[in-house]
Amino acid sequence: MAYVTGTALLAAFVVGCSADTGTGGSAADSKSGTETVAAAAPGKYRTLPEPCRAVEPSTLKDLLPGAAELTEDQQRKVYEGTAAVTYDTERRVGCRWKSEGSSSSHSLFIDFERVVSYDPAVSDDDRAREVYTKKETAAGLSSPSATPDATESAESTEDTGSGDGKGKKKQTPPADSDESSGDASESTSHALTGPTPEGKSTDDENTADGAGTPDESLQPRILDDLGDSAFLDDLLTRAGSTAQHRTVKVVFRTSNVIVTVEYTEQPAVSTAVPDSKELQEKAQALARKLVDEFSE
Repeated sequence: MAYVTGTALLAAFVVGCSADTGTGGSAADSKSGTETVAAAAPGKYRTLPEPCRAVEPSTLKDLLPGAAELTEDQQRKVYEGTAAVTYDTERRVGCRWKSEGSSSSHSLFIDFERVVSYDPAVSDDDRAREVYTKKETAAGLSSPSATPDATESAESTEDTGSGDGKGKKKQTPPADSDESSGDASESTSHALTGPTPEGKSTDDENTADGAGTPDESLQPRILDDLGDSAFLDDLLTRAGSTAQHRTVKVVFRTSNVIVTVEYTEQPAVSTAVPDSKELQEKAQALARKLVDEFSE
């Protein structure tokens, strides 16, 4: 009888130890779990429009007046545009149009970039805001919406020059633009400070009246009523000692998509200076149409 009781006690002891061990393991597992963080919201836009069909034919006819001098077949080819080469059409697409007339040539380039954040703690919109801010800062502009961290990061990527001690930013045309392939002798300057053609005053290029007073409204600037954020840049470029062209660039952000519109005019006469006001108005009008398309 005593032997049976001892055996029973031994079995009870073993069972008790096993039970305690199992309970302890569960507690440890529960304590080792990590707190999950909710992923940031995805961007509003998951696809991009077909770039070469994003501009209406009537708008292209207005922006590319030289095409009117061509045959119908040639006009059709001009208005079809040429798609930009990209490695991921779900992330970035673009299209370019160009026409040459007897008095001047015009080119139009549009670029759609859909920004995706691969950091679960950063939303697509926030990442797009950072990318946009870098573009704005690279153009020598800033806005109240620019975050200090983003601005500081963008400034650190700029070429501040060497030897002059003035820390001036180097204006670099986008890789997809015509200007990026020009030779090193090209000189580029913003509106109101462009190179002066022989026999023509610089102030005559952009004036509000006949007195030669500069029109400040034509300066590169932040645009307050276009998309979530937007800016306009105006560059007058001279290649060598004669030829020159003006490019107006409008860049805007809507949610997680950044859109760039570049409109360029190059007169056939070397002494002629493209009209900033006309180019800016047409570039902004196109940008507003593109914003409306994203809003639909």
